[in-house]
Amino acid sequence: MSTPAGSAPGTHPGDAGEVAGALAGPALLELLSGFIVELREAGLPVSLTENLDAMAAVREIPLEDRSAFKYALAATLVKNHAHWRAFETVFEVYFSHRGSHYGIGDEADAETSPFDDEDMDAAGQGDGSGQGQGQGGAGENLTPEELAQMLYQSLLQADQAMMRAAARQSVKRYAGMEPGRPVGGTYYLYRTLRNLDLDGMLEQLMDAAREQAPDDLTPLEERLEHDEYESRIEQFKQEVEAEIRRRLVADRGVEAMAKTLRKPLPEDIDFMHASREEMVSLRKALQPLTRRLAVRLARKRRHGRKGALDFRNTVRHSLSYGGVPAEPKFRYPRPSKPEIFVIADISGSVAAFARFTLHLVHAIAGQFSKVRSFVFIDGVDEVTSFFEGTEDILEAIHRVNTEADVVWVDGHSDYGHAFEVFWQRWGRDIGPKTTVLILGDARNNYHASQSWVIKEMQHKARHVYWLNPEPRAYWDTGDSIVGEYGVHCDGTFECRNLRQLERFVDHLV
Repeated sequence: MSTPAGSAPGTHPGDAGEVAGALAGPALLELLSGFIVELREAGLPVSLTENLDAMAAVREIPLEDRSAFKYALAATLVKNHAHWRAFETVFEVYFSHRGSHYGIGDEADAETSPFDDEDMDAAGQGDGSGQGQGQGGAGENLTPEELAQMLYQSLLQADQAMMRAAARQSVKRYAGMEPGRPVGGTYYLYRTLRNLDLDGMLEQLMDAAREQAPDDLTPLEERLEHDEYESRIEQFKQEVEAEIRRRLVADRGVEAMAKTLRKPLPEDIDFMHASREEMVSLRKALQPLTRRLAVRLARKRRHGRKGALDFRNTVRHSLSYGGVPAEPKFRYPRPSKPEIFVIADISGSVAAFARFTLHLVHAIAGQFSKVRSFVFIDGVDEVTSFFEGTEDILEAIHRVNTEADVVWVDGHSDYGHAFEVFWQRWGRDIGPKTTVLILGDARNNYHASQSWVIKEMQHKARHVYWLNPEPRAYWDTGDSIVGEYGVHCDGTFECRNLRQLERFVDHLV
């Protein structure tokens, strides 16, 4: 039986195509299906039910309203704020050149050759003051002075149509875009904005605001005017960027541009090669991750299967049933919180990986009876005290990197010596409740491995795990000896990003 068009999306997954077709029509269904594929390629998790929810949502909004269409899709397909930027990039690229065929968006999205002359009819949609009117088909003949005046008027009046037209003509005049030229959009954006002198434009707008004011502007009024014009200039920059992107999509194709602009989600960013901007995204993504993992571990600890029958308790409760054991009682297991020892290599590029792992472990420290931290390069030092009694975990990690005594000879990694010193000084503290977590790439600069230390740890500890931030294909190549250590561990895990780190945490309890 087919599912009625008005039924709740996701009720009958087997009839997905029929339901979606009834909701949105076959043409739009095909368009949105391709969009969903692009989102999944970008790493966003989109289920079948969410796909159907999106089909139902777009049925309720006017397709010609591009903003409403965009946010309707976002409300049904984006579940994590950290994924918004990736969604927005895919949306702008995917619909920049296809939306007009389905009535999505406005005339700025019409499909034309990316480098053909385009009319300026939108420029005449201002407030009727005459600025920009009469320039329709002759827009391509505007002088730089006329284009600057048009931009000034669009910013002064907050005229979106005129602003969009100015952006199109600015790109056409100054970007120097040529079909087939392998240049990124950032270069074209720089060339366009460099020739527009937006800082000078802001000063002109502020002068106009002062002249139009009946009295002298107070500092607060001046600040408000300044912020308003800055906001309009930022909108214009976005229009320029959108116009450049539209032309590049028309020239190179949607799939090629989507692949070029695709960036990893915060949970997929490689610790070892993250840029400064990506590091900021990682730190933001780490906070909700630690809260989610702490809740998950607490729930996992509380959830216990029934243990052995408690005979005495069963007999006691049977008295209320006349001696019939109608309600058996069991001894519920009470799992003790494990201790955790973190031993982290903080040399070179693996320092970023160690920093995020230490941050995560100490954020969920409430799920462990004891957390002790050790860091090493060719020497080893305990840094547990750096994390005690502090609310700022970043400050504690900064102290680890600057105050810990981890250099023995030359500051180059020597796992063997660091492990041997660790065992001599703190090995006796490892017990049957201890989980040892070792962080590092095991690149030992061809020194002695002293793998017997890991073997002794495994004999005394509850578990020994090794987290390696390098791709598994690089293990045991060059001076990497992770395999030599791994034979004495309960598990060796590739852990290059937050997604892999989250999956590993389940092994800790």
